[in-house]
Amino acid sequence: MSDKVGFINMAGEKATGEAPEIGVGMLGYAFMGKAHTNAFKKLPYMIYPPPAIPKLIAIAGRNEEAVREAAKRYGYEGYYTDWKEMLKDDRIQLFDNGGPNDAHAEPCIAAAQAGKHVLCEKPLARSAKEAAAMLEAVQKAGVVHMVAHNYRFVPALRLARDLIASGKLGEIYHFRAVYLQEWIMDPDFPYVWRLDKKISGSGTLGDLGSHIIDLARFLVGEPRKVSGMAKTFIKQRPIPGGGTGEVSVDDAFMAMLEFESGALGTLEASRFCAGRKNHQVIEINGSKGSLVYNLERFNELDVFWKDDEPRETQGFRNVLVSESYHPFWKNWWPQGHMIGWEHTFVHEMAHLFDAIVNKNPIAPFGADFEDGYKNAVICDAILASAEKEKTVAIQY
Repeated sequence: MSDKVGFINMAGEKATGEAPEIGVGMLGYAFMGKAHTNAFKKLPYMIYPPPAIPKLIAIAGRNEEAVREAAKRYGYEGYYTDWKEMLKDDRIQLFDNGGPNDAHAEPCIAAAQAGKHVLCEKPLARSAKEAAAMLEAVQKAGVVHMVAHNYRFVPALRLARDLIASGKLGEIYHFRAVYLQEWIMDPDFPYVWRLDKKISGSGTLGDLGSHIIDLARFLVGEPRKVSGMAKTFIKQRPIPGGGTGEVSVDDAFMAMLEFESGALGTLEASRFCAGRKNHQVIEINGSKGSLVYNLERFNELDVFWKDDEPRETQGFRNVLVSESYHPFWKNWWPQGHMIGWEHTFVHEMAHLFDAIVNKNPIAPFGADFEDGYKNAVICDAILASAEKEKTVAIQY
C-alpha cells in the first residue's frame, strides 16, 4: 500500500494504452544526428497522443570514440562502427540516414532490402541516376520512405501552401526563393567533404538549393524547364595537416524556372553572402495577392490581398503564425509563445511515424523518395544548363 495519499499508479494504464515503440538506428551523429534525436525525444510528450514512441537503439559511425560518445550523449542503447552490422539488428525498424551524401544510396538501399523503413537526409542522392536506384529499392521493398525536407513542416509555410491550394491567392504568376549563408567565405576555411563532388554531388545547389527546389514544387508545382548558372569563387582550399584540395563544386547558383502551370520562378543560393546566417526568403505572387516568408523570422508570414479595402491603407500585413488553429500549433504553446527551427523536425518525425503505424502516405505533405528523385533531376538539369549555357527541359 502506498504511503503517498492520493497517489495513482499509472503503470496499468500505460500497459494497455501506450503507443507502439519503433526502434531507430541512425547513421551519422553530427548536426542532423542531433536535430533528429532531439525530435525523437520530444515527439512522445509534445505530439500527444503520439502515433508511436521512438526507441533509440543504436548509432553507427566509423570513428569509434566519437560514435560511442554520441550514443552516450543522445541516449542510444548502443553503437556500431559498421552500418551493415547495424542493419542486421532486428530491434531496428526505422533506418535514419544522416550521413554524408556519398553514404546515402548504398545504406538506404540495403536498409530497404532488409525490410526497414527509411528516412534520409537531403539531398537524397548525388545524382538523379543514384536517386532513381534508391526510389526503385524502397518501392520494391514496400517500406515507408521519406526525405528530410523539414521546411515543409514550418507552420507558416504550411499555411502558405494551404492558402495557395484553397485558391485564395488566385492564379500563381511568380515564385522566387533565395537561400543565403556566409560560412564558407574565408579563403582559409578548410577543405571539407561538402567541397568534393565525388562525396557531395554538388555544392550549394545540393546543400541549400535542394531545399528551395523542394519548396518550389511543394508550393507551386512541377517545373517544366530551367536555365541555370553556377560559380565557384575559391577553387583551392587548405587541407588540415598540409596541402590544398581542389574545390569541385559550386559555391553559388542561380536559376530561372518555368512551371507547368505557366508560372515563372527564380532560385538563388550562395554560401558567400556576408552577414547572412540562414537567410531563406520565399515570395509567391498571384492574381489575388502575395505571400512572403523569411526563415529567420520563423513564426511570421507577410500577406497582401489585392482587393483589401480601404485602398488608402492597403499593404502587406504581418501575420504571427502562432494560433491554435494554425498548422501544427495545437501541440505547442499559447499564442505568441514562439517555436523555432528545431520543431520542424518534431512535426516531420510525427508525420513519418504516423505513416509507418497507420499506413498513411508520406506525400504530399512530406517528401518521399519520389520527391527526392525529382529534386535530383532538377539539380542535374540546373548544372547541365549552367555547363551548356542553354535552357534544359525537366524530364522525370
